[in-house]
Amino acid sequence: MVKITSVCRHGRAEKAGIEPDDILISINGREINDVLDYRFYLAERDISVRVARNGKELDFQIKKKEYDDIGLDFETPLMDKKHSCENKCVFCFIDQLPRGLRDSLYFKDDDSRLSFLHGNYITLTNLHDRDIERIIEMHISPVNVSVHTTNPELRVRMMHNKRAGEVLKYLDRLAEAGIKLCCQIVLCKGLNDGDELDRTMRELEGLYPAMQSTSIVPAGLTKFRDKLYPLQSFSGDECARIIEQVNAVGDRCFEKYGTRLFYPADELYIKAGKPLPDDSFYEEYAQIENGVGMLTELETEFSAELEYLSEYTDRFISGREVSIATGYAAYEHISALCSLLRSKVEGLKINVYAIKNNFFGEEITVAGLLTGTDMEEQLKGKALGDALLIPSATLRAEGDLFLDGGTPETLSDALGVEVIAVDNRGDELIRAILGV
Repeated sequence: MVKITSVCRHGRAEKAGIEPDDILISINGREINDVLDYRFYLAERDISVRVARNGKELDFQIKKKEYDDIGLDFETPLMDKKHSCENKCVFCFIDQLPRGLRDSLYFKDDDSRLSFLHGNYITLTNLHDRDIERIIEMHISPVNVSVHTTNPELRVRMMHNKRAGEVLKYLDRLAEAGIKLCCQIVLCKGLNDGDELDRTMRELEGLYPAMQSTSIVPAGLTKFRDKLYPLQSFSGDECARIIEQVNAVGDRCFEKYGTRLFYPADELYIKAGKPLPDDSFYEEYAQIENGVGMLTELETEFSAELEYLSEYTDRFISGREVSIATGYAAYEHISALCSLLRSKVEGLKINVYAIKNNFFGEEITVAGLLTGTDMEEQLKGKALGDALLIPSATLRAEGDLFLDGGTPETLSDALGVEVIAVDNRGDELIRAILGV
């Protein structure tokens, strides 16, 4: 049962007589506990909505088009509390955060509903047979799974959860039911790499065609690992061997199925000093949210947008100078794109600055984990020009706060320059640089 907080004016629910503060009990006799129940059972054309009001149960009949909404709002988007993670993974990034950050950063999400709605990755340890049956009944697909290893004993050890091994059986059940799976392997040196990685890729390949893609991402290690499992970073040579290992399997899968299935993260290529694959390698960029193909996609979009440069340069004011702050991982790639753009636009000056991550530690080189504090300290006194462009990934979804709690406004005031957050898109980057 879920409390209705508001009813949209002139919506079907209001016309039927449903009111704010009513308690939603069921739709067509099926109990409603969360957003998945609500969306699934609301899909029919003729629905009977049962609510509780002042101790009485009332039924309302509503006719609508299939999949149309009826105009009800609830206290939270999930209509329920988020399910927190019950694991204690040896590589967990949240366990490596310093104290004093905003509370929301310390919440460990492991909610299958957010996997479906927002693409979040789950470990399956929060799920039970009834949850898997509901996923299959509702055909919730794809399900994004943090697998890490298919060795049950090793998975228990890495995740410190006695159910971590037994729930691997759910991968088979979901695959047999035709539920698509997108998987993730966070690679930890000396644990799930080497032969264990071969085993995991082999067993995940056995789930094809349900298994759509798997990213292989090295564990991110901050300087705040006191009393945590003693993980070590991969060296450049080790990253090169991981790329070779993963791509050998990917090449074979491509010949066999027409898709690679397994993709190394950009971070591995950068640390190994190897060139990134081209656009075709990443197919549909299915793992881009895991840092797989992100830089290649940016370069591809940037180059394509240069064909339309004349549409921008008509509005470009000569003499413009901008600065870009990025992490060490992307620095050379961003610099190369800026050099290309400068060669085509007369009177444009671009400064690209690589920001060292003092906040989390030098091992963290991705742009998305930069803080306002590090940018302020390292850019103060530098030539910044008319605007400072920062990755929008450094800010929370609302676009107002850095990880350390600072804001773009405070950074702008401290540096005396306009601060503009830019998405990881080639066209947006060009427009922001040119100021058009």
